Amino acid sequence: MVSSSIFPALAAGLATWIFTAAGAAAVFAPRSFSRRALDVLLGFAAGVMLAASFWCLLSRAFELAGERWGRLDFLPVAAGLAAGALLLDLLDRILPHACIHHTREHDHDHEDHGLPRNILLIFAVVLHNIPEGLALGVAFGAAMSVPEAGGLAGAAMLTCGICLHNLPVGMAVAMPMLGDGCSRRKAFLAAQAPGLVEPVTTVIGAAVAAQVTSILPYAMSFAAGAMIFVVVSEVIPQTHEAGNGRVASAGLMAGFILMMCLDHVFG
Repeated sequence: MVSSSIFPALAAGLATWIFTAAGAAAVFAPRSFSRRALDVLLGFAAGVMLAASFWCLLSRAFELAGERWGRLDFLPVAAGLAAGALLLDLLDRILPHACIHHTREHDHDHEDHGLPRNILLIFAVVLHNIPEGLALGVAFGAAMSVPEAGGLAGAAMLTCGICLHNLPVGMAVAMPMLGDGCSRRKAFLAAQAPGLVEPVTTVIGAAVAAQVTSILPYAMSFAAGAMIFVVVSEVIPQTHEAGNGRVASAGLMAGFILMMCLDHVFG
């Protein structure tokens, strides 16, 4: 059962890394990408991730928790949800945000850490990729180990949402390094490296979820809490910084509706 969830989870994790690398490859592009287009893309990814957090993770967590907790099924789900959000809040306090609109004006925010800005940015992306990878792995592990609960389509859509989110994140790391005088090749290699964390953590999440089914309600709600926190605290605010809130919100709604419809049809 574990092996049956490992391979799709690994494929999903590799896909998220490929999109990170694709974003980092923007350093080779002859012209910069439109910020409006990036905001719409991020908004769409946020909608998919929010919908997947509910349809793919939280709703299944309630179903599984109900088998053991009955009418108190909300307790493990609420505990996991809060723990996921608290972990991401802690990471945000320790390291800077991996903002796609990072500019030199923000350099002073990182001087107090005693480390170069680019190193801190890479660490931030690595640490934020860990809960994303675990969330993805848990989604696939739960879908494969408890097939009667459905969720495989939701896990696939969650993969799409994270991929779309990682595209501008790859740019977020590569572009400042290029501006600091790094070669295009060095900036690309350094920016895509944090994405390699996700295939590893995705496999770990899938293996644990498939082997220890009793923790699934906690794991799935924990993953949902982490995902929701990332979307609300980072992704959505970034899409509104340049005055593109309307089109970004439209992208968010489109992503949410698409995810909801796909989960209803295939979930």
